[in-house]
Amino acid sequence: MDRRNFLQGGTALALAGLTHNPTVSAAQDNPVSALTERLNPTITQAREAALKILKPSARELERGLRLHAESLVFDSYGFSPRAALDGDVMAAAIKAGASDLELDDLREEMGMIRYVTDPVEQQEYRLGWRASGVTCIFQNAGEEGQDPMRLIKRLARFTYATDLLRGFVSKAAVPDDVLAAKKEGRHCLYFTGNGVPLTQQWVSIPDELRYLRVFFQLGIRMMHLTYQRRNMIGDGCAEKANAGLSDFGRAVIKEMNRVGVIPDCAHSGWQTSLESAQVSSKPVVASHSTCGKIHPHIRSKPDPVIKAIADTGGYIGICCIPRFLRGSGAIDMFLNHIDHVAKNFGVDHVAIGTDVAYTSQNRGTEQRKIPSTPRGRKEFRSLWPADDFKTTSQANQSIAFTNWPLFTVGLVQRGYKDEEIRQIIGGNVMRVARESLKV
Repeated sequence: MDRRNFLQGGTALALAGLTHNPTVSAAQDNPVSALTERLNPTITQAREAALKILKPSARELERGLRLHAESLVFDSYGFSPRAALDGDVMAAAIKAGASDLELDDLREEMGMIRYVTDPVEQQEYRLGWRASGVTCIFQNAGEEGQDPMRLIKRLARFTYATDLLRGFVSKAAVPDDVLAAKKEGRHCLYFTGNGVPLTQQWVSIPDELRYLRVFFQLGIRMMHLTYQRRNMIGDGCAEKANAGLSDFGRAVIKEMNRVGVIPDCAHSGWQTSLESAQVSSKPVVASHSTCGKIHPHIRSKPDPVIKAIADTGGYIGICCIPRFLRGSGAIDMFLNHIDHVAKNFGVDHVAIGTDVAYTSQNRGTEQRKIPSTPRGRKEFRSLWPADDFKTTSQANQSIAFTNWPLFTVGLVQRGYKDEEIRQIIGGNVMRVARESLKV
């Protein structure tokens, strides 16, 4: 198999040595075909970028694609495919004098759910899912913060989407729902929130935490302890003090353990992450992070933190952000971070949390319709350190969400056994999801 054939989508049948039967779907003929056929130029370019770096043999490509197609693939933190904005609607809102908050909400709503009602965007949505071969995404379904009203907005949007598109993508309430989706050839979302909902009245700890169970009942199965900055739970990853987990934070984790919500320290400071793992009675995760030993970015985790998380039974989900990966910032560095966790802490404790999404190829056309607006004030949450890292289009494209099948190919190249790969691309997330719900 050569790269040209693979990208043209004719490889699936060639791989299997099958003759096409028009009465049988391509997926039934050969599940690999869903990953390789009818790809648009955006996805094809991303595939080409990754293949130029990986340079897999025909045997490695065949084994990796087939393994990916047959396995349950569970993104430990990410976003389902995003729709393009409606440029005309955005332009009209700007002309009408919509506030920055209104415009931000409108952007989010369109990107997250416009594919429900727009046939063109729905086609893009379905294509992104199909090309990725992902069964389930631990979906970012809560805007960063602790205010329940702020957290509920994304949750509402993705509930709406899964209600109306449930034949294609559904809400998963328990891990068995994910298994059912895989068996039936569907996709699903397992919800995570970017903060612990707090009343912020500070009457008592039970009063303060009463919405945690409510959000669990609404479907949230994982929560960020902090996001960049310090809160009442602990220090975020960008705080220079690195003060660790508060007494209240210890109570929060105890309640999360009781209710069945996974503590996620992906955006927490190193000391907060370490202490969270030390006090939790159930698995703790860093759902979308990197290894500080390779590059000590604020969003990475140093080895002592990774060990503490592994000791809980949790995992480090390696993300697809070049700036965090460093080096080339491309798929080869991404695989290096996976290797570091697997070789030093065990294959049971690494996953893939992309933290990226496929965005409709119509994005550029619609964006050009939107008038520019004055730059607003810097968001409170945007506490990022300045650096001189320069990414490349090849790096970004090589770790695109739709290149999930090539992540599996890369793991094949690195010498992992099939069962080990199944753990990395989904099994470890499923295990932690089950363990978190045990009474």
